[in-house]
Amino acid sequence: MIPVDLALQLRAAGLAWNPAPGDRFVIPHRDMDSEVFTLSDMTIEVHDHPTGAIIGFNGTTEWALDSVDQPEACWLPAEHQLRELLGGRFTRLERRDVGDASVHRVLLLDEHGADAFEAEDAAEAYGRALLHHLSGAAGGSVGTSDAATTA
Repeated sequence: MIPVDLALQLRAAGLAWNPAPGDRFVIPHRDMDSEVFTLSDMTIEVHDHPTGAIIGFNGTTEWALDSVDQPEACWLPAEHQLRELLGGRFTRLERRDVGDASVHRVLLLDEHGADAFEAEDAAEAYGRALLHHLSGAAGGSVGTSDAATTA
């Protein structure tokens, strides 16, 4: 799962969220950042209203939260969703062991050239790559010439 701060950066960069069952999200800036919610047809549903989408918390009398406007929630896209959002720019995902840890590397290739993004978690590496694509933020942190020659 990507960190909340990366999800907030993706949202600020223009990542649109069309809520669907199974999507995970947080409600930031309400002392609930560490509370991850999952949309479900049973307990947490999206209700479309003329004024916009509302995320309703059904049967949650123990929570002091009945509903929240969708823009107040921040989507935590899953690894497969991030990969889909990268589209044809995504070249491949590599995993390598570094000491006792693993590093995941996402390689992109587009009209601007090749780039690579690394993180311990594959979803976070995808998220960093997508942030770069959406915002034009600084490039990947590793070996872009290697990415270009092996893509």
